[in-house]
Amino acid sequence: MSKSNFIPASDHDFLIWQDHFIAHLTADYGVSESDLAELKAATIDLHAKIDHSTEIVALAKQATADKNDSRRRAETLVREEVRRIKARSDYTEGRGAQLGIIGAEHQFDLATSHPELSGIDQTGGLVLLDFTKGLSDGINVYCQRENDVDWVLLGRATSSPFVDNRPLLQIGKPELRRYTAVFMLKDKEIGQYTDDLVINCAP
Repeated sequence: MSKSNFIPASDHDFLIWQDHFIAHLTADYGVSESDLAELKAATIDLHAKIDHSTEIVALAKQATADKNDSRRRAETLVREEVRRIKARSDYTEGRGAQLGIIGAEHQFDLATSHPELSGIDQTGGLVLLDFTKGLSDGINVYCQRENDVDWVLLGRATSSPFVDNRPLLQIGKPELRRYTAVFMLKDKEIGQYTDDLVINCAP
């Protein structure tokens, strides 16, 4: 049976593979100049598109972090003011209801929460990531490998576990990966990013 699935699944690994493929592609393989030129142009275009996508992901992550910081500050100010109002001698439940400050104050809030993320190395680059979904639609999973400058969006998961099945960058060599995740609600990221989860991927 022929092995047709030779193209790596992830964008990063495919770029490395494609650069290697084109660098070694010569007329000895019967490739025409026009076909080779088209392949090179497609590679250049893909590099540009992935670079742009990576920049957008980084900007979106920063924008979400900035928004969350602003939300935390606003909530802190509101809660401080509410505590002062409720401490007044003339405070009543009626006034509290009028202001909308009576309710389940300890209710789980996606906007100020983050998933619980844990991972298990299955060797060879395979990592199983378990997470809590809560009331969200799922999570976005990001990863940063040893040589990565930016975080890479691996994908969205709606049920646990999320499987990272990318092969090791170098066969036979251990690899450190950092993971983080954030809740998704109605196709938008919400809440906090998890603390970095470091997984040592064994060969």
